[in-house]
Amino acid sequence: MDIILDEITNEVMAELEKTQKEFWNIARETGVMLNMFIKMMNAKNALEIGTSNGYSGLWLSKALKQTGGHLTTIEFYEKRQSVAIEKFKKCGVDDVITPIQGSAIMILENLPEDEKFDFVFIDANKREYIKYLNIIKPHLTEKCLITADNILSHAEKVQDFVDAINADDEFQYEILTLPAGLLVAYRG
Repeated sequence: MDIILDEITNEVMAELEKTQKEFWNIARETGVMLNMFIKMMNAKNALEIGTSNGYSGLWLSKALKQTGGHLTTIEFYEKRQSVAIEKFKKCGVDDVITPIQGSAIMILENLPEDEKFDFVFIDANKREYIKYLNIIKPHLTEKCLITADNILSHAEKVQDFVDAINADDEFQYEILTLPAGLLVAYRG
């Protein structure tokens, strides 16, 4: 069963899916899975590292609208972020999203100490996945879900990240064979 989206969101999603290769968007199957995870967990405070043109953020924010949650999303490139902000407004989810533009590492290093996330989606610079993990770990709630895309398609670049999750007794994880590969790690 596919998720039921409103007509405008369906149109925007179809439009963004045409630019998947240009903007390195996640696959639709991955978006549906992320959307389900948020609803199943009743996530309230989500973090996305790598907004791109907003495709994944739409999947996340549509679920967060249902849970009464909020998404903080970080994008390095202004051009991509401006497209994402436009799409968020068009789909009526901009009220549950805080977009931040700049270096993910710098932004994450400057998060308020008390900022906590119960859901994280990582899809940015593959070689920095391990750095993102190390920085955000103190900002994770007791029970949280970390998801990361491109685990199979960029296996060599993300291996240290996978090894760190594997070596951490706080996490139970699995790699789903969705397009590009999705790591799902639960701490709880």
